[in-house]
Amino acid sequence: MRRVKPTIDFLANEAAVVYSLPQLYERFNLVINHPRSSIADITRIITEDTGLSSCILKLANSPLFGYYTNIDSISKAVTIIGTQQLRDMALAISCIRVFRDIPERLINMTSFWQHSITIAIISRILAIYRREANVERYFVAGILHDVGQLILYTRAPELVKEMIAASAKSGEPYTKIQRSTLGYDHGDLGGELLKRWGIPAVITEPVACHHAPGRAKRYPLETSLMHVADVIGHAMQVGFSGEPFIPPLDECSWERLSIPVSMLPTIITQTDAQLSEVLSILSGDVSS
Repeated sequence: MRRVKPTIDFLANEAAVVYSLPQLYERFNLVINHPRSSIADITRIITEDTGLSSCILKLANSPLFGYYTNIDSISKAVTIIGTQQLRDMALAISCIRVFRDIPERLINMTSFWQHSITIAIISRILAIYRREANVERYFVAGILHDVGQLILYTRAPELVKEMIAASAKSGEPYTKIQRSTLGYDHGDLGGELLKRWGIPAVITEPVACHHAPGRAKRYPLETSLMHVADVIGHAMQVGFSGEPFIPPLDECSWERLSIPVSMLPTIITQTDAQLSEVLSILSGDVSS
């Protein structure tokens, strides 16, 4: 019997029901966007979740930020790091929690998050080099860039096995096999889930188009950066999310970033310097 291919809307709608963002994050977002909210209001929301607040404080004092002062309270973190940046960090942590119970027989989640966090750090480093505003949105986009893979693993595992086998046999990138088989790839699927979560387009579009950056309409720079970060991350071979090959580099994306090739060793060194501690901080959520 011929297997029915699931549509992108079907999978995204189903995933949005099964995997929903914690209400705490939604409340956090509402408070931040309220014109009369105070640092005390924001602090109160974060500290309601001791695990989240502890993780944020550890990240705030990690090499990821590199502050020379000890950030010993959420209110101090809000003041020094900023509300929008903390909101994005909370989103990244919350998303890791959402998918923590995926069975290991489907995919090794520790390895999956190792890859995603690597891309998140590289994206943030590239954004800092370019002096982009609010580099944490690049970090969270990196964390989320492959969530579409998780949807496919959990909702269509047998089809995933067939596509991986086809990729290995043909030598073609797994993403290309996804497009020829389904009519979309995991980036498209992840982007559709994020839309249903209400995630801003500045994050959603880079996730949706990170394997096809030429399709980005509103945020071509952010998408190019995510694409380049993903290629660099695959070349570093840290973790595994489902793609066995290094994705082909889109030359227009590389040129758009205006980053000299001579910077690559520095980017990789900085990523290595930050990766182990960030993984350690998030390990409770990654391995739970």
